[in-house]
Amino acid sequence: MISPGFEIQRRDMVEGQLLPRGISNQSVLDAFLDVPRERFVLPEHMMCAYEDHPLPICCGQTISQPYMAALMTELVYTKPPARALDVGTGSGYQAAILARLGFDVVSIERIEEIAKFAEGNMLGLPYASRVRFVVGDGSLGFPEAAPFDLIIVSGACPRIPPALIGQLAPSGRLTIPCGPLEVQRLLLVEKRETGEDVSITEHTGCRFVPIIGKDAFKASEQG
Repeated sequence: MISPGFEIQRRDMVEGQLLPRGISNQSVLDAFLDVPRERFVLPEHMMCAYEDHPLPICCGQTISQPYMAALMTELVYTKPPARALDVGTGSGYQAAILARLGFDVVSIERIEEIAKFAEGNMLGLPYASRVRFVVGDGSLGFPEAAPFDLIIVSGACPRIPPALIGQLAPSGRLTIPCGPLEVQRLLLVEKRETGEDVSITEHTGCRFVPIIGKDAFKASEQG
């Protein structure tokens, strides 16, 4: 059940966290005003859903800080219709934001329990039909649905997985936290119109839980 009181918290999040830090795309701001973040956290953390920090979910994973989710969304935003790949489903909040923006989303998650958690969180939302949840190695992308106009990786990788660059459409954008487990830099990868080359720019420092996979961190590398 969603309490009407959360509408005030959503607006406070946008006005107090996102706007002051430079999130300015109105479509992105509208999505964060509309998507009920309280549905994507554990019940015991519902009253903290709009606070300015990550929150734990099941299986040792987290839902990202609202600002970080907004920044990553704004970096890759393009006008819909477009096809999006969400790597590291987590609670499903990032996938919901992308679907609310009008994108067709494939959201890939390594842990089946988390994928089911996310799918349950999405039930009943008017844009739920735009999201396809799959279980698999996110570092390898999802070639069956490629190419993607935008890719968001909501987990740390030691380097940019080549498969994700390969599955990015010409003029597409990919954002990913790269670096060691302790701290990363948020990168924006932009593929040229020809599809033959990319440019990479660095944005803010960040710290994400790791992506575990063939072209990401190995399970043995976790602390």
